[in-house]
Amino acid sequence: MKLTHAGIAGMVLLTMFLSQYVNAQFSIDAQIRNRLEVRDGYKSLALEGTVPAVFLSQRTRLNINYENENLKIRIAPQDVRLWGDQAIMSSGIGDNPSLDLHEAYADIKLCSSARVKVGRQELAYDNQRLLGTRNWNQNGISYDALVLKMKLDQLNIHAGASWNTRSEASFGNLYPTSRIKSLNFLWFNRKFNDHFKLSLMHISAGITKTDTTDAMNFRHTTGIFSELKKEGLTFWGNFYFQYGKNQKSNDLSAMLLDAEVNYKAGKLTPGLGYSYLSGNDKIIAPGETDRLFDPLYGNRHGFNGLMDYFTSYAKQTNQGGLSNAYLYIDYQFNKKLSARNTLHLFSLAQANPATLDEKALGMENDLVIRYKFTDWGNLEAGYCFYDPTETLKGIQDVVNEKFSQFFYLQLTLTPSLFRQ
Repeated sequence: MKLTHAGIAGMVLLTMFLSQYVNAQFSIDAQIRNRLEVRDGYKSLALEGTVPAVFLSQRTRLNINYENENLKIRIAPQDVRLWGDQAIMSSGIGDNPSLDLHEAYADIKLCSSARVKVGRQELAYDNQRLLGTRNWNQNGISYDALVLKMKLDQLNIHAGASWNTRSEASFGNLYPTSRIKSLNFLWFNRKFNDHFKLSLMHISAGITKTDTTDAMNFRHTTGIFSELKKEGLTFWGNFYFQYGKNQKSNDLSAMLLDAEVNYKAGKLTPGLGYSYLSGNDKIIAPGETDRLFDPLYGNRHGFNGLMDYFTSYAKQTNQGGLSNAYLYIDYQFNKKLSARNTLHLFSLAQANPATLDEKALGMENDLVIRYKFTDWGNLEAGYCFYDPTETLKGIQDVVNEKFSQFFYLQLTLTPSLFRQ
């Protein structure tokens, strides 16, 4: 949904006017996030003779919130742009219009234990492995959905549904095969005590069989997430099984397993983890079972390294899936400054005719330093490098590679502009 500046101002003034006459809270918050990136091997191996890409991007959000006992409204216009991407500087009109709505929803109280949330909204559940905000991307991701939320003592139940279209057609329900046409989910979460919680998630994601037909295939994902925190020890893990049909009508039988443990000892927190995303040991033909797991709209960045070599698994592993063993050390210098270094060892879950027999894909090292200089501002810097194997070079079809590295510097400001 594209917005005008006059439209945004009108929404703000209307909400401020209404808040004067009801017992409600009204607030306006902002987020400005600038990021410098130096890409010399980000997303794919660096090639000899190439020059690093250097650019700055900016996210600008305005979060308008209204809340009373029975109703919550949030409107969040957002602008995302690259510095200098405007084509005609004199007129101020660029070729990449970027003003949009990140969120626009109403959260309505139905009774003391149930609410319904309808409109464009973020969906973030558990560790965001399947449904997340994908916050590294300056655009982020939000969903047009209806979500029913119930709270029964210590049990939380959410049921969500969406139906996506690209035009007000007179007939038919065509939709691109690269996107989910219908996203539906159930989430059960129970907090047993201050130390342990457990979640059950089921998602049914429908994708059209072709761009020119209405029929859909549904990919079903069911699994659990658990988290334990006690006396400095933190453990979390999840397991999801995928079944149903893929977009090409092959049967599905795939799995995702993640686990991590860390221990906080004063200022030092060491941790280690493992992630396994199943893949195919052969090139699947029509009628055969697809064993490549699809993490749907979950977060990619951070789970499998900050250089984002493994975010589109069908292409970036040649259907082989991914195994990721990692360890990290986090050090909190003081309340404002911290640093974390993470080492990843990547390999294919399965070798197949499209890959070499050697499963190892290489090693990535990610160093991130964070400085929170105020309650509303922080600075983050990251430096990453990757040491590839011949298998990864073959998958990416790279012959003359050079040292692959990536650097970024990100400033995030989240001031509160108005509260009543």
